[in-house]
Amino acid sequence: MGFFMSAFSRREVLKLLASASLAPGMLAAEYRSKPNAWDMAELIRLQIKTPDIPKIDFSITDFGAVGDGQTDCTTAIADAIAAASAAGGGRVIVPQGVYMTGPVHLESFINLHIEKDATLSFIPEPERYLPEVFTRWEGVEFMGLSPLIYAFGKSNVSITGAGTLNGGADETHWWPWKGKWKGKFATAKFTQKKARDRLFADAEAGILPEERHYAEQAYLRPPFIQLYSCEKILIEGVTITQSPFWLINPVLSTSVTVRGVTCSSMGPNSDGCDPESCKNVLIEDCVFDTGDDCIAIKSGRNADGRRVGVASENIIVSNCEMRAGHGGVVMGSELSGGIRNVFVENCRMSSPDLVRGIRIKTNAMRGGGVENLNVRDLEVGTVRDLFVINFYYEEGENGPFTPIVRGISFENIHCANAERVMDLRGFEHALIRDISLRNVSIDHASEPSRISNVEGLVFDNVSANGMPVTNRNDLLATAAQEAF
Repeated sequence: MGFFMSAFSRREVLKLLASASLAPGMLAAEYRSKPNAWDMAELIRLQIKTPDIPKIDFSITDFGAVGDGQTDCTTAIADAIAAASAAGGGRVIVPQGVYMTGPVHLESFINLHIEKDATLSFIPEPERYLPEVFTRWEGVEFMGLSPLIYAFGKSNVSITGAGTLNGGADETHWWPWKGKWKGKFATAKFTQKKARDRLFADAEAGILPEERHYAEQAYLRPPFIQLYSCEKILIEGVTITQSPFWLINPVLSTSVTVRGVTCSSMGPNSDGCDPESCKNVLIEDCVFDTGDDCIAIKSGRNADGRRVGVASENIIVSNCEMRAGHGGVVMGSELSGGIRNVFVENCRMSSPDLVRGIRIKTNAMRGGGVENLNVRDLEVGTVRDLFVINFYYEEGENGPFTPIVRGISFENIHCANAERVMDLRGFEHALIRDISLRNVSIDHASEPSRISNVEGLVFDNVSANGMPVTNRNDLLATAAQEAF
């Protein structure tokens, strides 16, 4: 072994190992028995492949697009994509200006490139997002309105540039379909509730996705970018704003890179990036300022998630900034297919409006769970709860499926202000297992932590309010209300 490592650099060895796929379902314990659990993250990085797009440009203005903020450029953009596809692929250029459009459907070997000072602005008229397409919404497959940018079954697909994607959602378009939200939209004439309940009931009843028709008069808001069953995806550099629903939503896709993207949308369910049932995903150098979770890793909801049965796995989140949002990096609640091998590093989280830092949410209807989550080198300013694992989300214990959460590592983390350090709540019959904290400090925590039904909780060089934390009782002590 000594000769082997001296003849080849460590990175070269990892490249050799990366030529073989990682074994599915590798457990945390297997990697924690090795000197550096983060070797696996480096292997994952080496397996992620970016698109190979031909170096030929097709400007949408050559196909009739006008960047005056008024002209409908839907047909011109579609024609440019078709021409690029017919030529074997290339960059479809959106130059300086404001271009109004309906849904954009991408093909293989296409890079939709939004140049600096260019805006692709989506017309918020629901009828434009017909005919229906096969899509996934809150973890359930069905026939619904087209996502604003959509691809199905494609390879080598990119969305790049320094420009802006504007989804056209606001307090009079798209968002009111949510129904009552933060004191708003209570008088909305049309809302998603009836269709949402019916869709979930269809899924539990086993009705095939192709027979679940919810495009017209269902009021289920489409995601902004959904690349479905695709491989070799790159989303880079763009700013995404005013999204009807989730902003970036790759589904059942492999080799996904989201790099240098700014997600800024404060509407209901404005999750920044939600990879669902995806494998080999890199999210790096991004900024999230969102009305819901900054990043939420998912794998399908309840019966439909178990029917599809594909986990989200091998996911790296690196060097990102999380501002407002329900959670910085979240797993769930739609995780019935399972989540494993997640690595979060070198991120900055801070905002009076950031509710939770790292969060796992599930229940006895979701089942599924999370294995092998590794978090290191976080700088957290202000947050309500730093670490949350909650089995009581929504249905709680009311279900026959046992969630599994185990093998969680938090390392080298500093938090300035939190209400609670930890909120960990498993079931008596389904314990949260093997959680370790190493080199973690919290300058100020104002309330006791909540920890129940957790086995294997380990503290190593942990402090809060200037006091050492050596066991869970240090966080639970109600007598130390001032300190915790």
